[in-house]
Amino acid sequence: MHPRERLWSVQDLAEFLGVPIVTIYHWRRTGYGPRGTRVGRYVRYREAEIERWLDEQVEKVG
Repeated sequence: MHPRERLWSVQDLAEFLGVPIVTIYHWRRTGYGPRGTRVGRYVRYREAEIERWLDEQVEKVG
């Protein structure tokens, strides 16, 4: 990760994917969705991890 790479919040990810925030939390509990990292009490996502997960979803459907 580049030191200045912006981390995405749960809200950022939900808005980007067009899903409710509760869906992101549900995915996290069930092991689905992009891998998040705890930063203190917050969950953050690396952009590269989001892209990897999206590419994986395309491969499953394709």
